[in-house]
Amino acid sequence: MTVLVWFTQLIVAIILAQTLYFKFTYAPETQSIFESRGGRPAATVTGMVELLCVVLLLIPRTAAIGAVLSFAVIAGALFFHLTSLGIQVKNPATGESDGGLLFGLAVAVAIGSVIVLTLRWQELPFVDSLRFPFVRSSRI
Repeated sequence: MTVLVWFTQLIVAIILAQTLYFKFTYAPETQSIFESRGGRPAATVTGMVELLCVVLLLIPRTAAIGAVLSFAVIAGALFFHLTSLGIQVKNPATGESDGGLLFGLAVAVAIGSVIVLTLRWQELPFVDSLRFPFVRSSRI
């Protein structure tokens, strides 16, 4: 289980990290995605939150928080893909479609975040104060 959770955390962190360059430089692909959604400031803030997710996912004590935040950020991305961007995003510079790559990566991050949460949910800071009568655990 330890190998699975670390592997999943790394995959989610790598996917999020590889998009940071595009958000922080406001590359043409990013411009087409964010132009009607807050422009460069929105892309930069999204990039900063994703960078925070990467850092949190790579620190054992904060990995569960990183997974929650990653899921929240990627839920927004999936919402925009399904409502206005579409599954395939076109590069305005070349006119070529990404073939659904960004959407697929977003789905992978969402699934990975859920896997990390499933395996690390008891490490969330507020869990100790909650009572779950249906869950058996030595921590609660």
